Amino acid sequence: MTIKKFSFVLSIACLSFGLNACKSGGSNSNQLDDSHSSKTCLDWKGTYSGIVPCADCEGIETKLSLNEDNTYQISWKYMGKGDKAYTEKGTFVWNSTGGMITLENMDAKKCPTMYKVCENHLLQLDLKGNEITGELADNYILNKEQ
Repeated sequence: MTIKKFSFVLSIACLSFGLNACKSGGSNSNQLDDSHSSKTCLDWKGTYSGIVPCADCEGIETKLSLNEDNTYQISWKYMGKGDKAYTEKGTFVWNSTGGMITLENMDAKKCPTMYKVCENHLLQLDLKGNEITGELADNYILNKEQ
């Protein structure tokens, strides 16, 4: 065998060994890699705003600020029902997959408490943490302010 062939075969063997070592991942090789989630991969910190549907008003003007220390401030105003704005502050927690947050110490009857964190926007979720579907689904989005 020539030196070139030997070097080629040796390179392939090393590459194969290296790839298998990466794939094996030890005893937790069947676990999901949670290092790639909204929490870890997106620039989620910031202020999000939008107008979400309202059953008995023109819409709910909503602004939600998320801070790096897992604190939030949310304000909302019922459009067409006066100028009164409501504000709450508190902490939020991430779900186990790092893709959804829940605003703690909030009454879900006052204001939604669960949001899916996406690239440059939040999706408001229903009371059970599911995405809202139907004709108005696209109206439950808070866009990140620049």
